[in-house]
Amino acid sequence: MAASILQRCLSPVQTFTKCVNYRSIVRRCLLSSAYTDPAVWEQRPRDAQDLGQLASLMDRTYERKFPVSSLVIARFIDNLSSKEEVDQAQYYLYKFRHSPNCWYLRDWTIHSWIRRCLKYGARDKALYSLKNKVQFGMFPDDFSFNLLIDSFIKDEDFKGACSVVEEVMLQESFERISTQILSLYALSKYLATKPELSWQEERSLGASLMLDGLKHENSVGFSARLLGLALIGKVELSRGIHAVFHEMPLIWTSGYLGRALAVMDAVCDFRDVKLSEEVLNHVEEILKDLSVNADGQNVTDTPREEDDELETQKLPEYINRFKELKERLVSQDRIDSRSLESLVSALTQQTLEACEDADIAEYQQTVSVWEAERQQLIQRERETKEKNQKSDLHSLDFLCF
Repeated sequence: MAASILQRCLSPVQTFTKCVNYRSIVRRCLLSSAYTDPAVWEQRPRDAQDLGQLASLMDRTYERKFPVSSLVIARFIDNLSSKEEVDQAQYYLYKFRHSPNCWYLRDWTIHSWIRRCLKYGARDKALYSLKNKVQFGMFPDDFSFNLLIDSFIKDEDFKGACSVVEEVMLQESFERISTQILSLYALSKYLATKPELSWQEERSLGASLMLDGLKHENSVGFSARLLGLALIGKVELSRGIHAVFHEMPLIWTSGYLGRALAVMDAVCDFRDVKLSEEVLNHVEEILKDLSVNADGQNVTDTPREEDDELETQKLPEYINRFKELKERLVSQDRIDSRSLESLVSALTQQTLEACEDADIAEYQQTVSVWEAERQQLIQRERETKEKNQKSDLHSLDFLCF
């Protein structure tokens, strides 16, 4: 009787403990509050300015066909204090990008722009300027990319997060481990929703998975590579190799499906690495879809090149090779029953926390370097103004004389 009562009393505690552990795992899959804390950024010496006066100064400068300095646009972005002001700032970023000083949009100005957008609920503006980077000059650093990806993930907007990951891929910025992990997390979460993808989205997601997966010599990396190459191969066989590499950081050599199968072959000879069963099933579905349309019907108006036709003719060989390699993987116990999403979540749990400390320390150093550079520019600006004032006074003395 007493044991029964004790068991009933402990049951809610055990259930609560399980919930707490689960939630802590999910929470750890995102960047910590210490990482996203704006304190380091906000503690910089503040250069308070009137936005109206800065806007008027820039308008007059542009009207006179003179360039606006990078300090002026930086001050404008730093002093934004509402969503409405963020909306207005986009116009001046565009104007600066199309001025003679377009190459001098500072890294800290881009970082400040993203932070202001996130702070005032204008994340869509940050994403828009990023997707139109040529028009706005938006080429963020890895830390800024991480903040933006994390913001979308925390709101479970995985499609938006993948839009940012696409820009990371296009700018070939998968250098920071935290960026790699966040990107894989966003990609796996989005694909888990089984979205209907256009061929452009398949190409983008495929390239992101492949390039990110190349950074990891583990089950996650090989599974991501396999799926990425298969998605790109699907685009290649349906639209031609030119559609694959056009405006993408991908090689123009045909044979992406062959490279996908090479990944499977490599896993057979690689210790302690397995491929996700879900990924293998996805690749199998891609091959089946391609075989249905194997009559060579071109879905574009662009004539198919000879290499494209040769690649299409290899499809039966690819299908047979896939079956052989899958059987070999099964016999060697190299297939993981977990989904790509589960594998990435486990890797995130193991890796992300360790990455954060190094990222935060590097970010603090970067902010210090940015601030030193900003102070140098302010000093040069001050000296130039003093020199111009002296020149004007000398001209007046000469006239009086």
